[in-house]
Amino acid sequence: MSVPSSPRSATAFDPHDPLGIDDLLTPEDLAVRDTIRRWAADRVLPHIADWYERGELPVLRELTRELGAMGALGMPLTGYGCAGASAVQYGLACLELEAADSGIRSLVSVQGSLAMYAIHRFGSEEQRRRWLPGMAAGEIIGCFGLTEPDHGSDPAGMRTRAKRDGSDWLLTGRKMWITNGSVADVAVVWARTDEGIRGFLVPTDSPGFSAPEITHKWSLRASVTSELVLDEVRLPADAVLPEVTGLRGPLGCLNHARYGIVWGAMGAARSSFESALDYARSREQFGRPIGGFQLTQAKLADMALELHKGILLAHHLGLRMDAGTLRPEQVSFGKLNNVREAIGICRTARTVLGANGISLEYPVMRHATNLESVLTYEGTVEMHQLVLGKALTGLDAFR
Repeated sequence: MSVPSSPRSATAFDPHDPLGIDDLLTPEDLAVRDTIRRWAADRVLPHIADWYERGELPVLRELTRELGAMGALGMPLTGYGCAGASAVQYGLACLELEAADSGIRSLVSVQGSLAMYAIHRFGSEEQRRRWLPGMAAGEIIGCFGLTEPDHGSDPAGMRTRAKRDGSDWLLTGRKMWITNGSVADVAVVWARTDEGIRGFLVPTDSPGFSAPEITHKWSLRASVTSELVLDEVRLPADAVLPEVTGLRGPLGCLNHARYGIVWGAMGAARSSFESALDYARSREQFGRPIGGFQLTQAKLADMALELHKGILLAHHLGLRMDAGTLRPEQVSFGKLNNVREAIGICRTARTVLGANGISLEYPVMRHATNLESVLTYEGTVEMHQLVLGKALTGLDAFR
């Protein structure tokens, strides 16, 4: 009678990776993640509380060039100086960037997943060659103009209009809540035309273009947010993106950016959870660390559950994107779940830290307030619920 072999001894439990998710990652994945993590620890974390408190990102162009040198801008895109990384690797980069601050991840998302993606996917070869290499290197900054003062969730109602004037276009309208707007060199602007909604590449030094910065924000303070004002901006015929007409263009770009948010939100959540875990081990009340009390352990266990479930969901969606099988409804699933759960983790972590949780000496409240913006932009909770509701029932409840 044969004797069964002894089972392989399990590795030690890792509080920072309780499910062993790192085992799902390739050596290349881990190298990308660790490179971005080291960069963020060196270049962002020592300064982010001060930038956030001051409401500015004074080294934006310097950081953008550094991100470009690492291949972090337009990561999943191929050619034109882009890294051609996998979707999973791009997601891991978003997680690490947002673990530093949502504003830094937003800078990368808008540059790569909105502005660069629009040009790469819908632009002409001439447009790609003109703009993408400089954008991939971080020498050219882009922004993405879709949302308007009166039209956010319903972009079909946009009022910005482009009309033909001979062989040129004249572009008039306003866009609102535009990340990178006042520092951008080129704006991807979506406008109504007689042919339908079209995308335009607008050099920001064009006469009639201005981008006043939006101030007095309590969220995404270490991020440049602007209004775009277009007063009969004259553009040549070749400024229009030739490969798309209608909302399919901007919504396709948003879907790509939302995927990065699915990962990024878990970065903010991880930073808050780890801050609470470290605090619970060292903060003493009633003669012992608060991490030794049942109620605190329940909070830590619940946070760990949602954090690592969210990372597993993000990884699954990344594999689907790499396989070419990811659907927009699945991105809505991830964005809705992960941002909502990330906010919950931040709020619970704040209770573990007590009064210290509201201090910028810790990252928790900064992440919590940033995520209030992330919850709303690129699709509110309600819009993603309706996307899933339509997919589940086959019935359209948007109107």
